[in-house]
Amino acid sequence: YVGNKSSVFPLHLHGFQVDAINSVQLSNHTQYPSVKGQILKANDVSELYEALKANNINHYNYVTTGYVGDPSFLETLARTVTDLRAKNPEIKYYCDPVMGDNGHFYVPKELLSVYRNVIVPIADVLLPNQFEAEQLSGHTICSEDDGWKVCDWLHSRGKAETVVITSGEIGATNDEIVCLGSFKRGATRVKVNIPKLKSTFTGSGDVFAAAFLIWSHKLPNDPRLVMERTVNTTYAVLARTYESFKDVSDPGSYDKELKLIQSKADLEIPPSQFEATVVE
Repeated sequence: YVGNKSSVFPLHLHGFQVDAINSVQLSNHTQYPSVKGQILKANDVSELYEALKANNINHYNYVTTGYVGDPSFLETLARTVTDLRAKNPEIKYYCDPVMGDNGHFYVPKELLSVYRNVIVPIADVLLPNQFEAEQLSGHTICSEDDGWKVCDWLHSRGKAETVVITSGEIGATNDEIVCLGSFKRGATRVKVNIPKLKSTFTGSGDVFAAAFLIWSHKLPNDPRLVMERTVNTTYAVLARTYESFKDVSDPGSYDKELKLIQSKADLEIPPSQFEATVVE
């Protein structure tokens, strides 16, 4: 459960009609020992979009992007977003700039300059993790104050009204991560402290991005509650997944597949486990 497989299901549950384009068609995600499949090329997505446009069915309220493995594909996405804005100037572009985590890239490093110079200037909402935020800004995040400064830098580079650093290793202890949300170009700041689960997960960012879009749409004037419901949604899926394999010795990728379908009720109505606070 990664990419569209993680994000479309929550969006459908909340009544969104979704046209999903997979940038890859793989046998399984890349954390498995073996992967086979196809990668969509830039001209492939152009062809798909041109057909939507020719049929006059290219009117959307939102665009959201996640994992992209090819710089030319990403540049084509940017041109597509610009064209969609000509059709609907009110469209909102939510970008999870998937590049890596825990100090390592898992996409070609050439994508960084495209994200920084092409995507960041046109995105309405940016959802990087700490590693991605550091790479985009060129600044290391060692504290909450550093995190807010990076959010401000990302706001300053384009039209992003909202920047969320989805998982910062800047908690009071090593057993905690912090989610920082900067809304209205930094006028409203919200944070959520979350205990760490003793594992890594694949696809969690896709769930987070979908939940954030859902609750931003439903609660456009309540950023604190948007953050709270997004974090609680994501954590509920991860906690259920962790409980399913925590007693397995040496769990593999299959054991750690997100328990997304089993979390249907939490995706619809998130538990109230963690509170978000407005930072004055």
